[in-house]
Amino acid sequence: MLYIIRHGRTDWNDLHKLQGRTDVPLNAEGRAMAEKARLEYADIHFDICFCSPLIRARETAEILLRGRGIPIVTDARLVEMSFGVCEGVENSFQIPDCPVNPLFLSPERYTDPPEGAESLQQLFDRTGEFLREKVDPLLRQGLDVLIVGHGAMNSSIICQRRGLPLSQFWSAGIENCRLMQV
Repeated sequence: MLYIIRHGRTDWNDLHKLQGRTDVPLNAEGRAMAEKARLEYADIHFDICFCSPLIRARETAEILLRGRGIPIVTDARLVEMSFGVCEGVENSFQIPDCPVNPLFLSPERYTDPPEGAESLQQLFDRTGEFLREKVDPLLRQGLDVLIVGHGAMNSSIICQRRGLPLSQFWSAGIENCRLMQV
């Protein structure tokens, strides 16, 4: 079985800042969310956890799996989508011409990412490669795999696994610290 979970809250989440690949740590609320998830999901079996190398995801994984002896393996292909020059922008929807807004409002029209940003195709390519190389062989062995990641990165995995079109990229509702079976 494949499970995914998004990291706990950060100060940038609270400020509505675009994080992307900026390495922002969990805040106190994010740590509490991960601890609550640890208790809530304690009976769910995982053989291995793959995790984004960004600190907010790593710390979430460490709290979530504390005391369970489950290996946590980081993989750079699980890093959050890059928003390029828009990383750190606060309240992007209040900026009518912010070039990253189409990603959130109509992802199928996100064809011209801002400078330094990743396209959806690039995101799908790297997460798809990760799934084929790391996850699929383990699932074929009957193992239970957990991925701890980010909103856009997790959404790309859900879309690929469920065969969803880009217009439904955000349809799963990627909430902080909510475990999802994919």
